[in-house]
Amino acid sequence: MNFIDIFELYRLLQAGFLALKKMNFQLPILLLLSGSFLAMHVHATTYELKNSTDSIIGRLDSAVVGRDTTLLDVARKFGFGYQDIKLLNPTIDTWMPNDGELVQLPSRFILPNVPRKGIVLNIPEMRLYYYPPHKKGEPVQVITYPLGIGRQGWDTPYKQTRIIGKKKYPDWRPPKSIRQEHEDAGDPLPKVVKAGPDNPLGDYALRLGLPAYLIHGTNKPWGIGMRVSHGCIRLYPEDIAELFAQVKVGTAVNIINSPYKIGEADGVLYLEAHPPLKIAMRDEYGDVIETTDENTNGDFTQVVGMIVASTREDEYIIDWSMARIVSEETKGIPVAIGLYVPKHDERLEKTTDEGAFLLKLDTDISGVVITKEAVHVKQESKN
Repeated sequence: MNFIDIFELYRLLQAGFLALKKMNFQLPILLLLSGSFLAMHVHATTYELKNSTDSIIGRLDSAVVGRDTTLLDVARKFGFGYQDIKLLNPTIDTWMPNDGELVQLPSRFILPNVPRKGIVLNIPEMRLYYYPPHKKGEPVQVITYPLGIGRQGWDTPYKQTRIIGKKKYPDWRPPKSIRQEHEDAGDPLPKVVKAGPDNPLGDYALRLGLPAYLIHGTNKPWGIGMRVSHGCIRLYPEDIAELFAQVKVGTAVNIINSPYKIGEADGVLYLEAHPPLKIAMRDEYGDVIETTDENTNGDFTQVVGMIVASTREDEYIIDWSMARIVSEETKGIPVAIGLYVPKHDERLEKTTDEGAFLLKLDTDISGVVITKEAVHVKQESKN
């Protein structure tokens, strides 16, 4: 199949997406999963990268809910958290899904665009990526686990640090602020919570170079994929046990805030979007309100800037309408938004669908003004 055939196939798929969108189907999810309605398959958490430029791992899959199985059971079995599974299956009842109901598994990931070493914690994605030390002559590996993160008011900081200690069966010494919180709620805590089933740290803890912050297990595994901790990073008990056995003191840890990720595979450009984190603030009257994290922008401008930056050296046909849909729907899976175009291919030196596809990133389309110097999103009139 030559490039033109691939392009025409992409256009047909896009036309199908638009038609189904009018019927209120949850696309792009159905479009991407149309060929993946498979029997239950245990999700692999270790991936081998063929080369250093690989940016997408895994494949989308699905599972059938059995009798007396919750959506959280499915998430844990296949290596996902609550947010992962609900973003892709918003209409399935969390606690009482229908027997035999099909659950889509978000088992394809774009790797964060940061150095691939040690541990990378992408907080909005609620996911950990671990790059074991590379052995000469062997492929680079990456292992990924879902996370539970800090709730509003106890936000996990975005820092670069290291593992400075490891502890099996750790005691928990809650700080005064947490003891006061429990005291106010009528649930007082002792100064030391011994290791055991009542200890929220679980059986393993990795101490970070940030004061009072840990990567640890949990005695409440259903909180993975939620904002429930006091800023520490929680993993499923089985995941922290595996990670604990592999990492060494001194391992680099990079805590990042990347709700949007760009990746490329086989000449196709993908965008993966997760809900930007909300932070708790007080308005002028002292009431607590939620707002998007100021470090994230939370609008299409950031997405456009990332796409422009990632395609600056090459030429791509970008579907900006699809990119906007993906960034707004935040389904948490990679979605195709563009195709690589060989330079000087005169057969494609034109636009289609009123400028939906363009080769040059210097044209005003769909409310987005893109120049070589800057990216702006035009504000729509409220009148």
